[in-house]
Amino acid sequence: MRIRIVDAFTDRPFSGNPAGVLLLDAFPDDTWLRNVAEEVNHAETAFAHPLPAGGEADWALRWFTPVAEVAMCGHATLATAHVLTSTHTHEGPVRFATRSGVLVATPQPDGSLTLDFPTAPLTPVPVPDGVAEALGAEPVSAFDTGPQVGDLLLELTDEKTVLGLAPDLRSLGRYSERGIIATARAGDATAGHDYVSRCFFPNIGIDEDPVTGSAHTALAPFWSARLGSPDLTGLQASPRSGHVRTGLRGDRTLLSGRAVTVIDGELLA
Repeated sequence: MRIRIVDAFTDRPFSGNPAGVLLLDAFPDDTWLRNVAEEVNHAETAFAHPLPAGGEADWALRWFTPVAEVAMCGHATLATAHVLTSTHTHEGPVRFATRSGVLVATPQPDGSLTLDFPTAPLTPVPVPDGVAEALGAEPVSAFDTGPQVGDLLLELTDEKTVLGLAPDLRSLGRYSERGIIATARAGDATAGHDYVSRCFFPNIGIDEDPVTGSAHTALAPFWSARLGSPDLTGLQASPRSGHVRTGLRGDRTLLSGRAVTVIDGELLA
């Protein structure tokens, strides 16, 4: 069957966040899905199959890391929508049935795609004992991001501190279900982004995720409240890096970006 590797939240190959994408007739057993995701060995591999016409969704979609199935993944959803639209397999907005409800991806005239995701609920929490030592920086504030995202969001003093993080990944895993979002306001107002982040997910086999769409469903309400605008741009400053345009719309968050197919091949197993 056809397998593609797509770099998401970027317009250049070898940047952004790579995802495997497989379009199937139906979902095989979970063991096979996990084996393929482990073989692809990217942050996520997306598996999708078409649904009967007339329902609330067009495609069923699941996401697997090399070690676990996840409840929400932005970049692999963007990658899947990119494959469907760029190959003309699906025209117009794509409705995906997922563990996080129906998620919609809409092609834009400029070639980007906009994802409609649920906004993460943010709950202020005390900065956990020991997290500063594990992260390598003292947080200014901490927030729980709810069950769908499953991260601890930590606000740091400035962009330079976020860029310089070298955390103890083994220790970080004890502080949340999935991992840590470290963020700060942009240091340069003319740099093309409003805030910066890095994401560490050791509990699901991802030391540092290159660009995390789901994390931006928490970053969008966090920074929109502080910066006074519903529409912002985030830079996820991993070694590959990528930009996510965020639009806060109450209980929904719009995530916009581009994607590039870098490998189009055949899976023989």
